[in-house]
Amino acid sequence: MSSAKKAYPYWRPLIESFEAAADPAKAVAMEQYMRNQFAFYGLPSPLRQQLLTPFIKENGLPKCDNVVEIIHNAWQLPQREMQYAAMFVLQKQIKELPETAIELFEQLIVEKSWWDSIDFIAPNLVGTLFLRFPEIRDEMVRKWMLSGNFWLQRSCLIFQLKYKDHTDEALLFELCSQLAGEKEFFIRKAIGWVLRQYARTAPHAVKYFVENTDLQPLSKREALKHF
Repeated sequence: MSSAKKAYPYWRPLIESFEAAADPAKAVAMEQYMRNQFAFYGLPSPLRQQLLTPFIKENGLPKCDNVVEIIHNAWQLPQREMQYAAMFVLQKQIKELPETAIELFEQLIVEKSWWDSIDFIAPNLVGTLFLRFPEIRDEMVRKWMLSGNFWLQRSCLIFQLKYKDHTDEALLFELCSQLAGEKEFFIRKAIGWVLRQYARTAPHAVKYFVENTDLQPLSKREALKHF
C-alpha cells in the first residue's frame, strides 16, 4: 500500500514523486548500508533534493501551529527518505520555530534513532535553536546527559559542531570528560569528531585537553587526526 494513504495531506505530493522515482535495486543497497533498520525508496541524496526543491516551492513550509503533527507523521512513515524530508523542512524553518521545538527535536532523536538522523538534528536543528534561545541550553543538556540514552548524549556532544568561534569550550570539554570512559562506539566516535572539528578553531586547546584527559583510544585518534 502506498504510504500516501497514511500520510498527512501536506506530504502526499512529495510521496507520489518519491514513489515515481523509486529504485528498488538502490533501495536494497541503502537498506543494507543502514543494517536493514529502515525501508527506502532508493533515492540518492541528489535526486531526493531535486524532488524536494519543487515540492517546497509549490507547497511551502508547514505553519508553525501544525508543524509538530506534520513532522511526527513523516517520522512514522516507513521509508527513511520521509524522515530526511522532515529534517530538511525543519531546517528550512528553524529561524521561525519557538523554543518549545526542542521537545519535538528530542522526540525525533529518540525515535527511529540512527547516526544519519542524529548527526543532522543535533548540529543543524538543536544547535541552531540553542543559539536562538540560550536560556534553554543548560537544562536540556543536563537532562540529556542524565538520560542514559546515548543518542541524546551524542547530541550533547555534537550540537556545537558548527559553532567555531562561538563554541562554549568549557562545556565542550566538560561533556567530553564526562563521557570519556563510555564504551559505546557512537559516543567514542562523537568525542573524537567534535574535538577534531573544534581543533580547526582552537588547536592548542584541543591538543592540551586530549593529552591531559583519559580518553578512549578511538576518541584520541580521531581528535588528533589532522595534527
